[in-house]
Amino acid sequence: MLSPAIPPVDSTTFSLATPPLFAALAPARSVLIAGAGGGFDVYAGLPLAMALWRGGVQVHLANLSFSELELIDRQSWVAEYVVAVTPETTSPDWYFPEGTLATWLEAHDLPSTVYALPPLGVQPLRDSYRYLIDRLSIDAVVLVDGGTDILLRGDESTLGTPVEDITSLAAVAGIDLPVKLVTCLGFGIDAHDGVNHVQVLENLAALDRDGGYLGALSIPNASREATLYRDAVADAQAATPARPSIVNGQIAAATRGAFGDVQFTQRTSGSALFVNPLMAVYFTVDLDKLAARCLYLDRIENTIGRPTVTRRIEEFRNETSTRIPRAYPH
Repeated sequence: MLSPAIPPVDSTTFSLATPPLFAALAPARSVLIAGAGGGFDVYAGLPLAMALWRGGVQVHLANLSFSELELIDRQSWVAEYVVAVTPETTSPDWYFPEGTLATWLEAHDLPSTVYALPPLGVQPLRDSYRYLIDRLSIDAVVLVDGGTDILLRGDESTLGTPVEDITSLAAVAGIDLPVKLVTCLGFGIDAHDGVNHVQVLENLAALDRDGGYLGALSIPNASREATLYRDAVADAQAATPARPSIVNGQIAAATRGAFGDVQFTQRTSGSALFVNPLMAVYFTVDLDKLAARCLYLDRIENTIGRPTVTRRIEEFRNETSTRIPRAYPH
């Protein structure tokens, strides 16, 4: 299943000449890129997947799903909590990002299976990841967050929408694998949910001191990765016009140099957006070091259902003194 020859991530081997994200993944031959927070999060992993595919790496896609997976034919269920979504997979649910992405991937002659995982507690989600690691001979997992609230440790002024992100983090943290990373695309987007991004930067600095920060990496506007990503996002918006991804819509706009209040859907009417170049930057950290800093990960470790995760995070917050938010000074 695993390749013992792959060394664990060691920040001392990184160099300015090679982005640490790709240096960490260089030994891997089969990489699982998984959307951590549900919805369209897996789309934020597409530029990375494109670059790895181009380099000859086997890349597999998965996503914590908000779709009505129980409506899908049971033949598509390859494990108790794993659906292998292909272009042929149909669902009566109009909201089906995994199916939309699978169809788009096939149209571009790219590996077109997207594994959909139900939004449950840590234990069943970990079983799902273990199944995929065994089935696909995975030697590296990259959790992708559209936004940055997965980087919050629990005592910040606001946690954004942590339930799915932190459940994914806890699930993968409990698996022994040589390379486990978290990368975030869409810095600043979580301000809509009250996240204070000075505290996000403070957390990244702390991870850097711990040797767990793998730096920031921009997606070049004219790159093949950016072009294909924008096309995939536009395709998803056309397929789901009533509920397009606000996160990926802003990131896609940022990758083409858009700035400021760039409106692209009625869902954001009345809100002032702040699209900017930082949204097109991957911020990457070591997954285990991030998990070690989460103050409530132990409370959700033995959870089975999503409501229990929600309740235990709320209980933790009720007992916790939060850090005072600060305004960005520049």
